[in-house]
Amino acid sequence: MRIAVVQRPPVLLNRSRTIADAVAAIREAAANEARLVIFPEAHIPGYPAWIWRLRPGADMALAEKLHAQLLANAVSLDGDDLAPLRAAAKEHQVTVVCGIEERDAEFSRGTLYNTVVVIGPGGDLLNRHRKLMPTNPERMVWGFGDASGLKVLETPCGRIGTLICWESYMPLARCALYALGVEIYIAPTYDAGDKWIGTLQHIAREGGCWVVGSGVALRAGDIPDTVPGKSELYPKADEWINPGDSVVIEPGGKIVAGPMRRELGILYAEIDLERVGIARRSLDVVGHYARPDIFQLRVNTNAQKPVEFEASERPPNA
Repeated sequence: MRIAVVQRPPVLLNRSRTIADAVAAIREAAANEARLVIFPEAHIPGYPAWIWRLRPGADMALAEKLHAQLLANAVSLDGDDLAPLRAAAKEHQVTVVCGIEERDAEFSRGTLYNTVVVIGPGGDLLNRHRKLMPTNPERMVWGFGDASGLKVLETPCGRIGTLICWESYMPLARCALYALGVEIYIAPTYDAGDKWIGTLQHIAREGGCWVVGSGVALRAGDIPDTVPGKSELYPKADEWINPGDSVVIEPGGKIVAGPMRRELGILYAEIDLERVGIARRSLDVVGHYARPDIFQLRVNTNAQKPVEFEASERPPNA
């Protein structure tokens, strides 16, 4: 089975144009016989890279302008903003994994989540996983997710699980996916570099699974001039803000494709799911190599709600 990892920049802070580009990438990947198409962390409408350059307190006015545009261009799953992406998955019969900025549609409508969605080849939204723990300045942008979307999905491409960026540094989160039988562990990420790739190689060894790192590749020149503060934060058009480093790693830790560094395009790789069972013959950390008499993990998969509304037994005017 062939997979495709799309390493192209979004049209930052422009939801509709970024979705249109993603649809074109799905079409291209499908034409090259990919059955699984993967996009980076917060791809629609783009990762808020500015948070790593804003000065705490001093840049408050600029931060508010940027956040306002991010909020306006975030994805509402209830509003079906991803309809074009779902239609493309159905048209080309591919499974799509994509990072999004999700705007809460259940409670205040004012909180954003760093979310990854899985769309099946029938165009259905199969899962929504919200990042459990935003990293450092990310906590000024995103709320905390829960484990209601911490799932492994049976798809035509195999058993897919996702953790976003530094969630992969959370041993218990990884263990939850291993316990659910993940075969293709997908990590949409803003991280990059040899240390990060080494982490993904470790996960491939530890979990006996395929690991896909889907990285954000972004140059200053890729940012639209309409983005507030661009000239202040990114004055050099040829600067690589983030190098990407998308990579595909087989069970056992060998890199089979990538890393795609400081390059834009689509990374392709062939996946053989039989390699998973072979790798776990000698090491299955939640199977024959586990010690449940000593160590146990409990995962609360209930949706966490700040408010519970109870229906009244009496009519409101009674």
